[in-house]
Amino acid sequence: MQYTAKKFTLPTLDGISNKSVEEHLGLYAGYVKNFNAISAAIEELLADPTKNALAIAELRRRHSFEFDGMKLHELYFPQFEAGAQALNKDSAFAQAVAAHWGSTEAMVERVRQTAMMRGPGWSVLYFNPETAAFHMSFVGEQHQGHFATLPIILALDVWEHAYLLDHGAAGKAAYIDAFFKNLNWSVCEGRFEALQK
Repeated sequence: MQYTAKKFTLPTLDGISNKSVEEHLGLYAGYVKNFNAISAAIEELLADPTKNALAIAELRRRHSFEFDGMKLHELYFPQFEAGAQALNKDSAFAQAVAAHWGSTEAMVERVRQTAMMRGPGWSVLYFNPETAAFHMSFVGEQHQGHFATLPIILALDVWEHAYLLDHGAAGKAAYIDAFFKNLNWSVCEGRFEALQK
């Protein structure tokens, strides 16, 4: 199966330039292209799996990196669509977060703290419908540290490409501020509510 890069309707963001968004969307499209190319290459190499065992193994290791890069960005960009929207403190999501961590502010602080960890990756908020528990993870690069099978509620890209152009090498904290300033919390609320059905 070949994937197609999705289109996103993004407003002008405060603290994240149009140029940065354009470059970031191009990088996302690269993940889609690379995943498709690796998929095709593996199929070709499987014509002689014994001879091509090492090449297949390396491509399989890279396969999840490209796929997760594609899918995490498909969670990231929609969080800006329709413009910034405050978290509805009466929403099922906000109430569940407050019950779990004491307040929605505590959840935001956990997302921020995780995002500030060193290295390229993602700060990801998960929800486990089986236990009604939230989990935070720093997803190293984008394919290490996932809570397998758990739905993602919020995905914050903290690779350098997300902030370097606008905020410089030491600008991660300023970028995280801009992310939350532009975040449409209704997207996260909708993801959570879809799990309650």
